[in-house]
Parts: sequence; C-alpha cells; structure tokens
Amino acid sequence: MEFIFYLVLILLFTKLAGDVSLRLGQPAVLGKLIVGIILGPAVLGWVHDSEFIHYISEIGVLMLMFIAGLETDLDQLRKNWKSAFAVAVGGIILPFVGGYFIGDWFGFSYYNSLFMGVILSATSVSISVQVLKDMNKLNSREGSTILGAAVVDDILVVVLLAVLMSFSGTEADMSLGLLIGKKVLFFIVAILAGGFLVPWVMKWLAPLRVTEATITAALVVCFGYAYFAELMGMAGIIGAFAAGIAISQTPFKHTVEEKLEPIAYSIFVPVFFVSIGLSVSFTGVGGQLGFVIAVTLVAILSKLLGGGLGARFTGFNNRSSLIIGSGMISRGEVALIIAAAGLESGLLLQQYFTSVIIVVIVTTLVTPPLLKYMFREPK
Repeated sequence: MEFIFYLVLILLFTKLAGDVSLRLGQPAVLGKLIVGIILGPAVLGWVHDSEFIHYISEIGVLMLMFIAGLETDLDQLRKNWKSAFAVAVGGIILPFVGGYFIGDWFGFSYYNSLFMGVILSATSVSISVQVLKDMNKLNSREGSTILGAAVVDDILVVVLLAVLMSFSGTEADMSLGLLIGKKVLFFIVAILAGGFLVPWVMKWLAPLRVTEATITAALVVCFGYAYFAELMGMAGIIGAFAAGIAISQTPFKHTVEEKLEPIAYSIFVPVFFVSIGLSVSFTGVGGQLGFVIAVTLVAILSKLLGGGLGARFTGFNNRSSLIIGSGMISRGEVALIIAAAGLESGLLLQQYFTSVIIVVIVTTLVTPPLLKYMFREPK
C-alpha cells in the first residue's frame, strides 16, 4: 500500500506548494515542480519513482495536453502556422549547434556531441501549457504559436534522432523514409478521424445509458489518438493534443471540458508534475558542475533566442517574440525520453546522464516564472 502513501504526500503538498507559489506571484505549477524535487530522492526521499507513479503521470500529461487541445482556438492555430514552423526551426538550429559545441568543448566524440545537440533541440510545452492556461493566454496569438511550434519541433527532433542513430550505426536498420512516412500517415489519419470518426464515436457512445458515457467516450478518443501517435513514432502528447482539437469541433466540447478537468487536476496532473522532480539526484554531480552550468545556459539562451528569432522574422514584435521563445525553453518529458534512448544506444555517456537530467529539470523550472515575467504588461 506504499503507493497510497505516495498519493497522500503528492496531492497534499502539490496543492499547498501551488498556493504558496501564487501568493508569491509565481505560477502554481512552479511550486508543484519544486515539490517533486523536495519529496524525491534529491532531498527528503519520501517519494520514489515507481511503475505506479510512471503510469499515473503518463495519464496526467496526456490529459493535460488533451485539455489544451479542447481549449485551443483552431482558427488561431491555422492563422499562425507559418510562425509556428519558423519558431520550431529557429528553436532547433541554435540549440543543436550550441549543444554540439558544448559537447566538443568538453571532449565528447563527434557523435556524442551531435547527440547533445539533439537533446537541447527538444521541446515539451506541457509545462508552458499549464502556465498559459493559468494566465488565460492559451488562445492568444503567442500561445497558439507556441503550441503549433511544439508539434513541428517534436517531428523534426525525432527525425534528427533517427538520422543520427542511422549514421552512428546504433540503429542501422532504421529507414528515414519509413520514419517520415509514418509521421505523414499520423497527420492524415488524425485529420480524417477528427472530421469523420471522432464525431461518430462521440455521437454513438455518449447516449449510452450508463454513468458518464460522454467523458468515457472522450477518453477513449484521447488515449486512442495517443496510442496511435506512439505507434507512428510521435510523442503520445501530440496525439492527445490532436484528440482534444478533434473533440473541440463537436457539440460535446463543453461537457467534456467541464467533467474532465476535475478528474485530471485532482489526481493525475499533480502526479505528473511531481514525477519530473523525482528524476533529480545530485549524486556524483559535484565534479561536473561546470558542465551542468554551461549546458544549462546554452539550453535556455539558445531556445529563447532561436524561437524568438523565428517569431520576430514572421511578424511578431520584440516582446511577443521573447514570450514565444520563453514558452519553448522547457525540455520536460520529451528530452527525458531522448536522453534515455541516447543512454541505451551509447550516444549519451553514462557518466553524464544525471547531469543532463538536471539540465532538463532546470529548463523546466525556469520556464513558468520566465513566461509569466515576459507576459507582464509593459509599463
């Protein structure tokens, strides 16, 4: 029954920490992320990562991105697709180059240095989504661009990783054409299903004379999309986001949104926030402090400037460009997955794995206050 004790600690302390963060003028999500570090092995050691925590947090991040899709203004997203693409490309080029030179500077091999570039190119906007929601900016022009850029970023980084693994010989059988084809297939199926299958599924399942048929039908769509995205080599969060957009075009949008948020934010999403902090361990990092500081600075500045320049070149003013760049900084669970893949393939050296994880966590912690600061009203 240890997992019940974990739940008690996580649910109690995330709510308390979120309240303290708000009182201090910071987004609630910042306190929840810090709680994960405090409760986890890095500080108190009261909560440890486990299969239970992993699965609950997976559901939590899928629900978070599904709700973001539900609340997304599709017209605004379509309107800003060029900016989203430019932001994604800019937010990959600078971090990739910066990551490569950092690796080279610290004596990494050619392929190990390239992999550092791939890790720093990743973006996860699940944390940014929460901050944007808290500030009612999810459907702003900046918010829509951040969401769109994250989708493009996910595709490009997965392709980059596949190319690197192919050339380095760690995944010789991987076909680049097949990889890109699967991504294209995902979007074709997701769009067609959103227009035809999803409305039919909701219309068929929602009237069933059982408890909460509508919300169950929505979750079937959400998890079905996420699973299909994973099969096609995409992050499950992209599938969940696409599912949310699909259901937002049906008459069931408001019912689903109203009933899903209490479920998601009462248990699943808090566990996701805490699970990020549980990855932190300071063991053996003392000798790599210079590496951690250098990579962290490059990680933050390269995304801020790369994403910001992409926005600036497509018509955003300086303030909006910095907002968008800030929203792309968090590497989150996407970089954690890439780091694990790199460790397994030998592209990330074992002795640097913990330091890289700490850099990923720091970028995630920096994003909420920075995003809020950038959104402040100019005096």
